[in-house]
Formats: sequence, structure tokens, C-alpha cells
Amino acid sequence: MPPAIPLATYRLQLTADFDFDRAAAVVPYLKALGITHLYTSPVMKARKGSTHGYDTVDHSQFNPELGGEAGFARLSEALTRHDLGLIIDFVPNHVGVHFADNPWWLDVLEWGQASPHAVSFDIDWDQLAFRARGGVLLPILGASYGEALESGDIELRYDPNEGSFSAWYFEHRLPIAPERYGEMLRMIVKEADAAETEAGKRLLSLAARYTGLRRPNRKEAPGFKAELKEIAGSADIIARGLGAYRAAKDRPAQTLALHHLLERQHYKLGHWRLASSDINYRRFFDVNGLAGMRVEDPGTFAATHRLVKQLIADGKLQGIRLDHIDGLRDPAQYCQRLRRLVRDAQGTTKPFYTVIEKILCEHERLPHFAGVQGTTGYEWMNAITHVLVDPKGLEALDETWRQISNRPPRLAPYVKDAKRRVLETLLTSEFTVLTRLLARIANGHYSTRDFSADSLRQALELYVLHFPVYRTYLTTSAPTANDRKLIDDTIEAARQEWFAADEGIFDFLRDALTMDLLKPGRPPHSAPRVRRFALKVQQFTGPMMAKSLEDTAFYQFHRLLALNEVGGDPASKGLTIPAFHETMQARAREWPQGMTATATHDTKRGEDARARIAALSEIPGEWTSAVARWKVLNAPHLALDGNLRAPSATFEYMLYQTLLGAWPLGESAEAGFVARIQAYALKAAREGKEETSWLNPHEAYENGVKSFIAKILDPAQSGEFLEALQTLARRVALLGALNALSQLTLKATLPGVPDFYQGTEFWDLSLVDPDNRRPVDFSARHAALGTLDNPDWNHLIKSWPDGQLKLAWARHLLKLRNELSDVFARGDYQPLQVRGAHADHVVAFARRHGRTAAIVIVGRHFAPFTQAGREWPALDEADATIDVTSYSMPGFAGNDLPLAQALRGFPASVIPARPVDAAKPVRQRTRA
Repeated sequence: MPPAIPLATYRLQLTADFDFDRAAAVVPYLKALGITHLYTSPVMKARKGSTHGYDTVDHSQFNPELGGEAGFARLSEALTRHDLGLIIDFVPNHVGVHFADNPWWLDVLEWGQASPHAVSFDIDWDQLAFRARGGVLLPILGASYGEALESGDIELRYDPNEGSFSAWYFEHRLPIAPERYGEMLRMIVKEADAAETEAGKRLLSLAARYTGLRRPNRKEAPGFKAELKEIAGSADIIARGLGAYRAAKDRPAQTLALHHLLERQHYKLGHWRLASSDINYRRFFDVNGLAGMRVEDPGTFAATHRLVKQLIADGKLQGIRLDHIDGLRDPAQYCQRLRRLVRDAQGTTKPFYTVIEKILCEHERLPHFAGVQGTTGYEWMNAITHVLVDPKGLEALDETWRQISNRPPRLAPYVKDAKRRVLETLLTSEFTVLTRLLARIANGHYSTRDFSADSLRQALELYVLHFPVYRTYLTTSAPTANDRKLIDDTIEAARQEWFAADEGIFDFLRDALTMDLLKPGRPPHSAPRVRRFALKVQQFTGPMMAKSLEDTAFYQFHRLLALNEVGGDPASKGLTIPAFHETMQARAREWPQGMTATATHDTKRGEDARARIAALSEIPGEWTSAVARWKVLNAPHLALDGNLRAPSATFEYMLYQTLLGAWPLGESAEAGFVARIQAYALKAAREGKEETSWLNPHEAYENGVKSFIAKILDPAQSGEFLEALQTLARRVALLGALNALSQLTLKATLPGVPDFYQGTEFWDLSLVDPDNRRPVDFSARHAALGTLDNPDWNHLIKSWPDGQLKLAWARHLLKLRNELSDVFARGDYQPLQVRGAHADHVVAFARRHGRTAAIVIVGRHFAPFTQAGREWPALDEADATIDVTSYSMPGFAGNDLPLAQALRGFPASVIPARPVDAAKPVRQRTRA
């Protein structure tokens, strides 16, 4: 049996092209590598053609495109055969909607609030403007509603197999409410001139039997549909009669008939651009096709987790990764329910590995949730990067960025501006729902009714602009001290920018956010509304921060792209070694079993591309000079037209960093490299929302960027630039490879569970998705692993560009983790003192459990030892020794371990050791 808590996980992205059987074929390789748990992308039924699985449409069955239940069984058998556990990525927050594949969503469209599934979706039914009846806005049209209607793109169809009617807009199915079937049948029979036929009479008789409001109702509708499809000849009459609803520009009566029918449904069709301002269901961020789920509803939770529970009970699932935990109304309640489900399924004899996707901002601490071992590891990825960058170089890069951008190297103004942009464009509708709810609360008592809706909107906007993290974690009870302080501090920051008369509006907002409005002795306000407001604000601030920080500011602030990572701080000053040790000691105490990631499907660039770019902090002068020269060389390739400059100066600076990070290890770019950079640049430019955006693409700017990239990467047009780029790229590649090996060593030895993203055991120079989801050549990796049973490290170092050095080192580290499992899984973390002139180039610590330990020594800032990246590091002259007084190691008898002896020409080392009994006399210090 695999251990309950993984020793190492390996993430696979499952798709129709890489299904359960393809994953099963990789299992022997993962076992040989030293992995204990396979960790997959979502496995439940997703939208057809999904490349990621996060658009689940049915939680109750396996994705048929991955092989369905039979394919999963084969994967499970392979895992059992090789003694590997399984962790799946699970999506509780949202599901894929629209189209014609989500049965719950289709039922809600057909029955509105009468659907038993209506409670499962977070819909504000009464928010539709100029509509007497409640409904849900469907922003699926590619043109205005009027244009789509008159063009005939919205078509009414009959399904003779179901006895049901639906409107269709291309691939989108829009069920017609059965209460409208009677009037439709009468019009259809009339249009088909079939009133005197036997089938026509039976259709009219059926329609006449269900008169009155809302009939046929939900109980009667199945019988109505069954009788309808059994009427001989009905399908032919209906096919002819549907012409009464066949809209076209030259058919005004039929167009109006279809329009009136659609207006009396439980939904309202609209142009996709309406989503930002008018949508009335909670989405995943600003994705219209992903609707938020109310898993706080017990029935919804039980139904969506039934398959998970069965897999746990059958022993086929050993862990779960919870996607977007911050989207949930009450994550604490959700985790408690999940823990109860796990205990019901497997008992309490062993832990069930549970990690959450949670992005922590700087200095934010993770709340404790029931049954949760930790996060997926973004915060530890950033800690590793921050300790590997050179803080002195960051100071120089501050000045470089100041000169290029004409702005101070401070992130906060970028984030605040981005939040304003997101509020005005992407998430306006969600914000409007909150402000209307707040206004209704204020209007509910005479003491607060004079707070105007506009003033409340401005006050709430200031609060959101200044809110510094993703969310608070209030429940229906009082806020924690930490959440209360966070709200209080944000309110005070917002109050400082309020120029109108205050008159208590911020006190009212604060009390609504903390639910203090409901305290005894306070003026009475609607308790359901206050609780709904406070908890919905929490669900809003997360997407707000994500879209503003990760998906906007990260694509504007380019001082050093290695720091622009999920959960990271692009303006970071780096992490000192003592601060790093302190962070890891706290982790060993509080979250020793969470994941440690260095690459995921969501990271902004591959782990080794990031390690390369981090190395620029070691040679800031050369980098700045190179950029200045490249800008001159490439100036003729800029697209200039009036005020248009493509790319912008800051975007050009970003491109040069990207090229160094992703540059192939051969002498020239491989086929497809130019297209990859162009695709990345298009996404980066649109995400940055400066010169272009997803909502309003600027075609001239985008074409200018595309042309610029093609020209500067064309040897015929930019030979001098490419020669200079390749010269620096070779050096940065070596420094980056050394950084990457240090990064890998830290990931594998720090407290936590190291997670390996697919394919990253070779050099990972990928860009943001979808580039980082390209197919992986596992046969090449498996074949290479077979030759590395007894690695020749000197030979591997000489041929380091082929990636086998990284693979061999990863296997070596995982072998140590398996051999010293208690040390790495349960051991404490003890910093080791380093002395000497080069002490700042060494991160040294011990992992210790009982009478067993491991000494970990990791180098950093290799430029001085490599002639700034021109040769493999020569560490013989390094003046640094590690104090190992409390440990004994085979082949070493002293207390001060010289760095050169510890590393032996490698950038990192892990040495098995034994703690020295404190009761024994301490040996005299001797030089090795």
C-alpha cells in the first residue's frame, strides 16, 4: 500500500489525447522515478473537447473522453499493481454551463426556480432589468439579440424522442418551459393546417387538457411529453407547424411570435458583452460558461460528491486537491463536510490526503480547515524563488524598470489601477449585485435609509480597491480576530480616500461586512440579507484580486518576470537566508504535509525558465546593457503609426526576458518557437489590458507585436541581435540550470510533499498555458531513466543541456526521500550555520527525525563561480564551511564541512547523517 501521506506526487494533465490508458502506461515510469502518488487533473465528465477538465458538467460519472468507468478501472489496476496512490483534482466551486451537456443547468432553464436543481446554482433571480418575472441572463449570443433573432440563428426545434421543445442557438440548447406547450401546439396545428386531421385533433385535445396557470406543472409534464410523442403523425405536423416561429427579417409575424415565446421563459438571451454588466449568476471569475455552485446546500454537496465517496470507499482514491476553495461561500463548512464524508467512506484509521488551491498574499497565513494538510504549494514555490534571486541585483533592476516604464518600481499602484479596470469591465455585474443588496440593507431601517445607493457603491468600491488579500473567512457566526482586523484596516484605508461627508457610511459598511449589524441592541436589519451580503463579498474579492493581480498587473509590471508568479510579489526584495529558515521552521511546525510545487498547469512560466530569469539578478549590469543595445538593433522592426508603438517599451522589455527564459538549449530556435512566442505575446498583451484586451482587441497593435517578434527572430533580418541574444542566452542558461538544480533540491528536501508537474524532470522552458500543456514524450524520459541506474555525474554535467542531469538528480533525491521517509515526511527543520566570505551563497539545513537525519546544502548566486555563466562552477576556492557539529556523516570526521567537499562540483548536496548524542562530549573542531 502507498503511504497515506505522499512522499512525492506527479501531476498529469488528462485529455482526450492523453486518457486513462495513456496515464496507466506511464505508471511504471513514475514508480521507477520514485513517485508514490499519481495526481491527475479532473476526471469527472467535462465539456466535450475540454483540454483541462475544469468545466465539469456531471460530477456523477467519469469523463467518457478519458475512457469512462472502464478506462478508470484500468488505471486504478495499474496503480494498485505498482503500489501507487491516486490524488484527483476536484472542482466543487463551479460547473460548465450553456451548450447542451449539463443536465442540471438544462433543467433549471426549463423549470426556473421550480427546478430541484435551482438551489444548486447561485442565481439572483430578481435581478433581470425590465422583466416582470424572474430569470437568468444567458450571455451567449455573438450578435445583439435583435440581430440574432432576425437572422434566424435562434431556431425552435422539437425532439420526437423526448416529446420536448427547445430553442437552439447553434450548439446551445434552450429548453422551452412546458407551461408554454399548450399555446405552442395550438399555433403549430393552425400553421400546419391540421386541425381536422386525427393527429391534429389529438394534439389540440392534449393542449386543452392542461389549462390554467403553470400547466403542465413539473409533476404533469412527463406524462404530457410521453403522450405527445406517442401521437401518431404528431412529429410531421409539428415539423410543418414550427414555421410559425421561424424568424427572419422578412417574416415579422413569425419573428415576433418567437420573441414573445422566448420572453416568457425562465431565461433571457443576450449578447456576450452584457455579461460584464448584467449577468445574474455567480461565475468562475469572468468566464460565462462556468457557473458557481452552491455546495453549501447539503443536497448539492451530497450529489456532487457521491462518486468521490464511492471511490474512497472502494480504496481507489487516496487524496484530493480542491480547486478554487476561495470561491466557496463557506470553505470551513465545506471542509468539515468533506472530512465527514471521508470518515463515512473509509473510517478513521488513516488520514486522507487533502490539499487546497489557495493563493496566499505576502505575510498572509493559511487558516486551518478540518482535514486539510495544506495548499498546493504556490507560497513555497515563491519562497524558493525569492531565496535564489540576488537582492543586490534587484536594487539595480529597480532602476532599470524605472527608466523603461517611467514609473516607480512599486506594485501597489498597478494593482489598484487594475482593480478599477476590472470593476469597470469584467466584474461589474457581480459588483452591482453586491451594491444593490447593500442598498436594500440600508433602506431596511430608518437610521440608515439616507445612505444613497450611489454613495454606498462608492464606499464599497473603495473597500474593494484597498482590500489586500483574496478573501476573509467569515461564517454565519462572528468573524475571527484576524478577519476583523483585516476588515477594520481596509475600512480605514478606504476612509482616507473618501472626500464626501462620511456621516457614518463607513461604519455602516464595516458593520455589514462583519455582521455586527445583527448584534443584540442594534437597530434591526434583515438578518438573511446581511449574512448574504457579508458572505457574498468574500466570494467576490477573490476573483477580483485574481483578475487584477495575476491576470492584469503581472502582465504590466515586468521588473523581473521570475517574481511574477501565482501567489508571488513582483516587487519583492528577495528573501534572506535567515528569513527563509524562519519560514521553513514555521512550515515544519504548522504545515509539514502540504505540497511544494515549482511548476503547475497555472504557473506563468516553466520552472527552469523562471530559474533562468531569476539569474538576471546576478548580472544586472550586463543585462541592462544588453537590453539597451537590443532596443537600438530592433528599433527598425517596431510598428509605428502616430501614437502607436508596437510593442510598447515595457512590453518589449518583457519580451527580452521571455526569450531568455524560453530560448532552446541548441544553438538556434527550434521549429515552432516563433509561433510559441507570438502566441504567448498575444495572451500577455491582452491580459495586461493596456494597448489591447480580450474584450476590445486592438488589431493594429497585436499585428505589430506579431510582426516584431517574427522579424527579430529571423536570422536574415536580425542576425546581429540573434548572435548577441544567443551569446547571453548560453550564459543565462547555465546560471539558470544551476538555479534549477538548487530549486529542485529545495523542493525535494524542505518540509512538505514535492510535486512534479508532467515532463519537468527534463528542463522545463515552457510558457504560460496552453504552452505548458503540450504533449510530453514519456518514452524518451523512461528510456533515459533506464540508463541512469548508476549515474556518471561528471559525464552528466558535461552534457547538462540534454536534461538527463536533471532527471538523474530528481531520481536521486526521490530515492533518498523513500529511503529516509521519516526524516523528510516527519522530521524537523534545523538551520545550519555557514561561515566564510561566501557564506551568503549557501543555504544549509538539516532534516532530523529520531536518530536519523539528512544534511542539505544548496548553492545560490553562482555568477562569481562561473565567470558569469561561462563555465560550470569551480567551487574549490569557495570560502564557506558548514557547521555540522551536531551530526556525524560517513567519511567525514570534523565539525566544519567545507563547501567544496560537500558539493563536489555540483550545485547542491544531500548527505545522510546521524545526530550526535547531546550527552556525549563534543568533539574538538578539526579541519577536514
